[in-house]
Amino acid sequence: MHAMIDWIVQTVGALGYLGIFVMMLIESSVFPLPSEVVMIPAGYLCAKGEMSMPVVIVLGTLGSIAGALLNYYLAVFLGRKLILKYGHYLFFSAEKLEKVERFFKTHGSFSTFTGRLIPVVRHYISLPAGLARMNVALFCFYTGLGASIWVTILTLLGYFFGQNQALLEENLHTMTWGLLALIVVSSFVYVKVFRTKEKKRARSAIGAQSQTKNR
Repeated sequence: MHAMIDWIVQTVGALGYLGIFVMMLIESSVFPLPSEVVMIPAGYLCAKGEMSMPVVIVLGTLGSIAGALLNYYLAVFLGRKLILKYGHYLFFSAEKLEKVERFFKTHGSFSTFTGRLIPVVRHYISLPAGLARMNVALFCFYTGLGASIWVTILTLLGYFFGQNQALLEENLHTMTWGLLALIVVSSFVYVKVFRTKEKKRARSAIGAQSQTKNR
């Protein structure tokens, strides 16, 4: 781990801001590179005065969006064809694909945002969004929103604890579990609000039908 971090620090230092963008693009693509080994060393370089924290966070976020878009368009142009042709080998049928598409049409924004904050999931959440052809502007917005939070957290961890591996790992674990707890709570609230709205819509629809019949 120390050797990898040292290599990343040297690489980012050599490539500068471009290195952060490119590495975070790779991190969000189909070849996931752990974002921790990119943004934490970048935060450490900010603490040393070798980089600007706002620029690091912006480029880290933009790199994440660029990598996510790569996955998104791979799913748009290749995903459906491959799934329809070979999906049955993985027990993924056309019916399941339709369910994924319907789900993302309704819950794509929330899923994309929270997915960017969950380990492992953040690398692949763009694929179902692409399969469902989620609105690109909304996809970029919620991807950027989630990515910016995670990038900022990692950069700050590197800034404050970059020289202390024990404190760094402890705080990283704490922040990760804290985010997961927040996602669970927000998901519960989201589901409650969504169901409440659906019930109101159903009642309104029934009321409208009743009025039409009475006329």
